[in-house]
Formats: sequence, structure tokens, C-alpha cells
Amino acid sequence: MVDLNAKYDQFRAKGLGVAIVSYDSVAILKNFGDRKGIRIPMLSDPESKIIRAFGILNENIDKTSPVYGIPFPGTYILDTKGVVKSKYFHDDYTERFSAGSVLTREFGATGLESTKVDTPHVTLSYTASDASFAPGRRLTLILDVDFKPKMHVYAPGIESGYIPIDWTMTKAKGWEALAAEYPASHKVHLPVIDETVPVYDKHIRITRDIIVGQAAEVGPSLAPDRTLTVEGTFRYQACDDKECYVPRSIPLQWKFKVGEMETERVPAEMRRRP
Repeated sequence: MVDLNAKYDQFRAKGLGVAIVSYDSVAILKNFGDRKGIRIPMLSDPESKIIRAFGILNENIDKTSPVYGIPFPGTYILDTKGVVKSKYFHDDYTERFSAGSVLTREFGATGLESTKVDTPHVTLSYTASDASFAPGRRLTLILDVDFKPKMHVYAPGIESGYIPIDWTMTKAKGWEALAAEYPASHKVHLPVIDETVPVYDKHIRITRDIIVGQAAEVGPSLAPDRTLTVEGTFRYQACDDKECYVPRSIPLQWKFKVGEMETERVPAEMRRRP
């Protein structure tokens, strides 16, 4: 909720209204909103009627638990007619898409500075959907690749022994990298080898989500200033209409600020009972 509040103006600038539905009471939401400076309208659904109507009640929670009634965490994007255009959900209530990731997936631009790497064949720029976040967030890493004149690279899935582009991530216990999402390629005929192959030769964007673990999981990976470093490698072999060049590997590195989880609770008399 706090990271959504931080991105509130960006959602509004895109023409979207924003509202939060919670099973918490009006008093609890007001207490939290006053403490955290929440500007987004917060709607109380204490009997989880709306949550049940949307079919997102988390039935994995024990019915005797004080937190029974919570929904699976997620975001709906609705059009002007109230029709669901897209949705972002997780099965685990401790994990959720960051507000920045939703903005990136819906609108593309992140507003964050990119790191640029220039080679004789391509210009690679990489960034992320968020610069900071709390544990348990799912965020998006972004690679933008622009090609020098007459250059192309082979798309993933190519056969016949050609070397396709490949984005690998360093493994770590504090976070999990999901599969990279590559754009559609197109096929070109290469007269020199008399073959038709799938390639990229114009600007492409590749995205990849990572899920950052909970505080206990990501904690050992953090620097003293709570900075998390995430690393990977982009490998490619570029070719022009006459020859293919030696494969290259470009190291990638993102640095994030990981905040602490909200631990302050509302007064005891406001708290939910089983």
C-alpha cells in the first residue's frame, strides 16, 4: 500500500483513478492512513463481501485466524466501463506486484534512469520498474536493445547451431528471477548462407520479473545500508549481411534500496478478533 501511495501521482497522470479495498475497519484504515500519509482512497470491506464477490478470498487462511477474510493480494485495471482490462495477482499474501511493475507493464516507461552500454553492434540500456521497495515485492527488470546499421541477432529458439541472444541471472537466496519475456521476432532470408532465420534487427524490449524474498530471506543479501545488488549477463552474437562477429557478454547490475516491513500495529482495541 505504501509503494502504491508513492506512485499515486504517476497513476493519476495516466488517467487512472486509484482505490484500495481492505477487510480492515474504517478505524484501522484511518489509523494507518494518518500514520503513513496515505492519499489514496481506502475502502473498508470488514465482512469481505466485495472480496468474496470478486472471488479472491484467501481460503488458505485458517478460519479461526484473526487475518481470515483477507484477499489474495492483487491489482485490477478497469476501463471506463468497469470492465477488467488486466490484473496482477499472487497466490501468496506475502508476495505482490510492486506498483512500479504494474505501471511498467501497463504503460512502458518507468521514469527511472537507465544504464547504457555501447558496443560496435548494439546499444543496450537497462533499468527497472522500481528503485526501492519492501520485502516480498515482485518487480520488473528491463533491457532495451537498439541495433547498429545492418546488424541483427538471432532470436531464442533458433536451430541449426546459431547462437541466440540470452539473458541469464546470477542465482541468490534472497530473490528469485523468473523467465525472461522476449518480443516476437521476424524471419529474414540471409543470401550468404541461403537460410531463413528468426532475428531481431530493430529496437526490442526484453523484460524479466524478480520476486524479492521476505525480510528473513533477503536480509543476508543486503549491504549495511540495506542496498540489494542484483546481477546478470546479456549475451549475443551480432551479424551483418556478410559475417558474424565474435559473441559478446555484457554484465548487468541493478542496485535497489530495500525498506523494512511495517511492524507498528494499531491500538489493541482496534484489532480484529478471530
